[in-house]
Amino acid sequence: MSDSPAGGSSRLKVVLCWHMHQPQYRDLVTGQYHLPWTYLHAIKDYADMAAHLEAVPNARAVINFAPILLDQIEDYSRQVRAFREHGTPITDPLLNALASPALPQGREARLSLAQVCLKANRKHLIEPYPPYRSLAEMVGWLRDHEPVLEYLTDGFFTDLLVWYHITWMGETVKRENPVVRRLMEKGRYFSFSDRTQLVEVIGQILDGLIDRYRILAEDGRVELSFTPQAHPIMPLMLDIGSARDAVPDLPLPRLKAYPGGEERVRWHIQRGLETFERHFGFRPAGCWPSEGGISAATLKRLSDYGIRWAASGETVLANSLNRSHMPTPPDKRWLRRGYRVRGTGDIASFFRDDGLSDAIGFKYADWHADDAVSNLVAHLEEIAAADHDRCDSVVSIILDGENAWEYYPANGYYFLSGLYKRLADHPDIELTTYSECLDSIRTESLPTMVAGSWVYGTFTTWIGDKDKNAGWEMLGDAKQAFDE
Repeated sequence: MSDSPAGGSSRLKVVLCWHMHQPQYRDLVTGQYHLPWTYLHAIKDYADMAAHLEAVPNARAVINFAPILLDQIEDYSRQVRAFREHGTPITDPLLNALASPALPQGREARLSLAQVCLKANRKHLIEPYPPYRSLAEMVGWLRDHEPVLEYLTDGFFTDLLVWYHITWMGETVKRENPVVRRLMEKGRYFSFSDRTQLVEVIGQILDGLIDRYRILAEDGRVELSFTPQAHPIMPLMLDIGSARDAVPDLPLPRLKAYPGGEERVRWHIQRGLETFERHFGFRPAGCWPSEGGISAATLKRLSDYGIRWAASGETVLANSLNRSHMPTPPDKRWLRRGYRVRGTGDIASFFRDDGLSDAIGFKYADWHADDAVSNLVAHLEEIAAADHDRCDSVVSIILDGENAWEYYPANGYYFLSGLYKRLADHPDIELTTYSECLDSIRTESLPTMVAGSWVYGTFTTWIGDKDKNAGWEMLGDAKQAFDE
């Protein structure tokens, strides 16, 4: 055992960790955004999650942000502000189309805009709104009758743009924002003034979003953690051969080492910390490594930068315990611990409960919200009863904080609000954070770490496919030629 403190609360500790991330959609040369998902998830999922936490003062959660997501939110906020104040065009084509007085002209441009405005979950983001559903049906017909596009007025495309952005608003925004509520009640024949007001709402959400999470963190209601700058798979950059820890016969490229891997990993960590601190005003204590990709070397690098905890997937821990000849009985008490891997410095590791996390991500969306919340709470109550003799049990529920909710009715509003309220008030369950856990629990020593990710406990999603290895082979040939 480590020297970590003991004697914490006898209630079962539960950590809800939501990973907020988007890749870099912005062309770093032109500044043009190729896809709109950063700002759409910001006005929908990131705004909603903040609102749910603000609404339940006793709730706790860990919110993990990828730094390139934070930078893109900041850039969108700046661009919308510049448009509103100076008329500067926005470099996201979709958002610029909503904001600009002149709509795209020409058959190809109009069909493209119409099709973009259907990129939403049909069941939950289109069907519930009759005016939008009618527009979507018309777009489906227009695909087979393109010449008709030339006869449509700008009003058709204005309504499409407005409804698309309304449906991508968070449920809390739809319920509380007077502009959005008025537009939903109006339903059709939106004006340029309506579009302008909607852009103002988007700008307001973007302007205040990062500060809302900062305030929640300052109030002790969330712990904010980070992922290294551009979401790198650090174990593979440090050691390509680590992919064989979990899959010994995995085909690997001829390249023996990722070029500059050590330096790149340290850059991603350092730059990620700097980005996080610039946005939130402090350095994080924890890290969800990209895709939960973890290895002893990765933990050591994070520890070198003062990171207190990292998290990964259940199978990574199971593989590591088996390699260390430590038992993994079916009751999974081994999963509900914090661990410190030998030789990695002063950093603890926590591991995702795959069953509970995947139930939220993939199972409960089709359930009635009350039933889903009750089912999850019942599982946690069973665990609390089984672990009543332990004060060090920690259940880690870790998943994507954005993509699941469009498969839920009302963007997960009923499920999330019900879940936070039930868990925050539960007599046998303590919603908490990883840093708070480290102040009150003992951690177990883990002799060996088998490198892997949250996806199957391996890196096979990113390496090991012979076709995918072609690029690695070419890089190996080039490096060999350079060396010679």
